[in-house]
Amino acid sequence: MTTTAPIQDTLGLGTDLHEVTFVVVDLETTGGSPRECGITEIGAVKVRGGEVLGELQTFVNPGEPIPPFIQSLTGITDAMVRDAPRPASAVAAFLEFAAGAVLVAHNARFDISFLKAACAAADIPWPRHEVLDTVHLARQVMRRDEVRNHKLSTLAQVFGAGTTPDHRALHDARATVDVLHGLIGRLGSLGVTTYEELASYTSRVAPEVRRKRHLARDLPSTPGVYVFKDGQGRALYVGVSVDIRSRVSSYFTASEQRSRMAEMVRIAESVTPIPCATTLEARVRELRLIAATRPRYNRRSRNPEKVWWVRLTDEPFPRLSVVKQVHAGDETWMGPFGSRGSADEAVRALHDVVPLRQCLTRLSPRTRQGSACVLAEMGRCAAPCVGGVDVETYGATVATARAVLAADTRPAVSGLRARMSELSEQERYEDARAVRDRLAALVRGVARSQRAQPLLRTPEIVAAHRTTLGGWDLVCIRHGRLAGSTSAPRGADPMPYVDALRASAEVVAAPSVPGESALPDETEMLLRWLEEPGTRIVDIDGTWTCPVGGAASAQSELAPALGWAS
Repeated sequence: MTTTAPIQDTLGLGTDLHEVTFVVVDLETTGGSPRECGITEIGAVKVRGGEVLGELQTFVNPGEPIPPFIQSLTGITDAMVRDAPRPASAVAAFLEFAAGAVLVAHNARFDISFLKAACAAADIPWPRHEVLDTVHLARQVMRRDEVRNHKLSTLAQVFGAGTTPDHRALHDARATVDVLHGLIGRLGSLGVTTYEELASYTSRVAPEVRRKRHLARDLPSTPGVYVFKDGQGRALYVGVSVDIRSRVSSYFTASEQRSRMAEMVRIAESVTPIPCATTLEARVRELRLIAATRPRYNRRSRNPEKVWWVRLTDEPFPRLSVVKQVHAGDETWMGPFGSRGSADEAVRALHDVVPLRQCLTRLSPRTRQGSACVLAEMGRCAAPCVGGVDVETYGATVATARAVLAADTRPAVSGLRARMSELSEQERYEDARAVRDRLAALVRGVARSQRAQPLLRTPEIVAAHRTTLGGWDLVCIRHGRLAGSTSAPRGADPMPYVDALRASAEVVAAPSVPGESALPDETEMLLRWLEEPGTRIVDIDGTWTCPVGGAASAQSELAPALGWAS
């Protein structure tokens, strides 16, 4: 047995194949089960950069007779292993020989399972070796018209191995070395030059996609946003990750299985990284960039400004109106809603429990029409259009609606749930389901506005969240917008970082309408972060509260029963 100089202990991202030390191993055993059979011979070859650095060969006394069939197959007899090392010392010697290297075997599961079993029996910890299987690699590389199968003997002949495999451990390991080098040579023509690319290689990744892997080479391994761009510098796709370089690298491997992403990578000519101080900042910047650039390969959040709102109109006899923008001066509104349909559902829900008028005519105190509508005849409208109620009396109805939207949602929820129960008892299940869907839209829409409005009114909130490394993520929020973020390292006094954050944070003016200071989705994202367990309020300028009987509590209460996401 020969030894070599120390080799690398770990593999960094993108390790060149010429710098990787491989130990190609083959075992002969008394049978196929590592739990019932033992090792009779270990053969291993250590190579790096195409050069053989050392070889190891040893018989192993398995502690049991070698079956006649195995003796005839391998030529290894009981007499040959009688004085050989027992498995514990033989495997220990092999692990010393292979320390720090990538293990390679043909049908690696077989050889590695026996080595692990021997280690377990001898109470030897199994090192966390990287393992490469030449059978798997050959199945990805070799075409069916080139080889009839992927046996070692077949591949050794195809690649012109210098040693013919004959079921002797060292001979088979030497043949596997030549097969490994032949496969690496094939993949080199496809642009595979690093161990990580070799280990993750699959023929499912098109060569034109794999060749783009250089786009990830100089990216930082930090949290942040990444932007794939075409040759004209136009954004194709915006993403976010806790490790930009690692995430972008995955787009060039088999782990990325979305066909539209493969198409995007083929078009991409560059990737722009945007490192961020915190993961929250990264998610917010992703949202803003998608809204600003509308990348063609992003499917979500491309048009976050295209939302719908429901407001109470400003007139003597107010009604509910579905609009694309809340106007300055509107005091009572709910939303935003992702679609006109969900906004309409919320309006229907409120109409079910509050008899606001539903006609579109603009009414004055002196307006009179010929006859009342069907809703008035059903008692679902106070009929101000025919003088059925004056401004003051109708105002009580408006006050009820305003209370539902701005303060106490419980009466509306109770009324709608009672209606659902009534319909269910009548076995009108479709109608009950429709009321349920309207209730869901109402509660969600009111919850969003009731939760967002206090944050939009608050000039500044500074909050902190403990990181996994023991430091603090610090965030400054002004009028519902992320104004800045930073991180305080573990053991440091966070207050100087807080002071620097407040001094450098973006100046945000108080909004006159929702969506003016920040995208509604950004404000919602900040709210969710503030509500996460472990988030602490460091300082606040203003008052941040939500109504006790508001929709948020109703949403949490109803979520388990109706299968909603709370």
